[in-house]
Amino acid sequence: MRVLFAGTPEVALPSLQALLDSPHEVVGVLTRADAPSGRGRKLRPSPVKQLALDAGLPVLTPATLRDDTVLGQLREFAPEAAPVVAYGNLVPPAALSIPTHGWVNLHFSLLPAWRGAAPAQRAVLSGERHTGISVFRLAEGLDTGDLIRAAPAVIGEHETSGQLLERLAREGAPLLLEALDALAAGTATFTEQDHAAATHAAKLTPAEARIDWTRPAEQVGAHIRGMSPDPGAWTLLDGARTRILGTEPLPPQLPEVELPPGRLHAMKKHLLVGTGTGPIAISIIAPPGKKAMRGADWARGANLSPETTFAPAEEDA
Repeated sequence: MRVLFAGTPEVALPSLQALLDSPHEVVGVLTRADAPSGRGRKLRPSPVKQLALDAGLPVLTPATLRDDTVLGQLREFAPEAAPVVAYGNLVPPAALSIPTHGWVNLHFSLLPAWRGAAPAQRAVLSGERHTGISVFRLAEGLDTGDLIRAAPAVIGEHETSGQLLERLAREGAPLLLEALDALAAGTATFTEQDHAAATHAAKLTPAEARIDWTRPAEQVGAHIRGMSPDPGAWTLLDGARTRILGTEPLPPQLPEVELPPGRLHAMKKHLLVGTGTGPIAISIIAPPGKKAMRGADWARGANLSPETTFAPAEEDA
């Protein structure tokens, strides 16, 4: 089947590679335009564009799909289906009907849960232990189309949203291929979503990434993991913004010290921080102006006093 792939970031790469390795013919690729990246802020192609160019595929990077010229280019590809993975551009009604079997989206949640831009992140932030992946046909609403395939997935106790996304991207690629195979064979079934049960997964913002250490330990841990790696949960230490990027299991024997919310305590192999209900162990920390490192390694060189405390969330940033 002739397919036009639409995707942009690294999480789209397993699906594009699976398509390239499959009997389906990838006739072209849609992706976002080159963007500034790295310390020099040089324009760099998206991961999907780079893989497509390496495979010798034609690539389109339009700012919008509403342009008549762009719509004409899409029609020239004569796609039978358009698989989509984290493309980042809206597909307008005029484009929806171009592929014979429509646009087929791989989404990183069990729809109708967590429709929107950050489904894996919102699931982790909410403290959920189960999520999944869905393949559905795009419709005019936001992630509202009929389901073709779905599969559950467990969220690890200390798994960050970045780690979860990477895993779901790998597990989702064969599920997307199954859906495309079914469309090609004429055996695909479509299940309407329960729209009344839908939840929204808005994009994460740096403002909401600030850590409130007075919340229960389970909620603080979920907040840190859900915000990692981007935008990164953050807190203030001596007025400087410090990012906390991961948690880990508590040591078997906890020290006999009282840790009020935000209070730090360094052990030989662990860095503990107090919360509203008990300590959590910080695995990765990114001090101001420095690269991320092990929490215990940072603590050894930070000369922490017994009173060292991350600032309360109500203090000005």
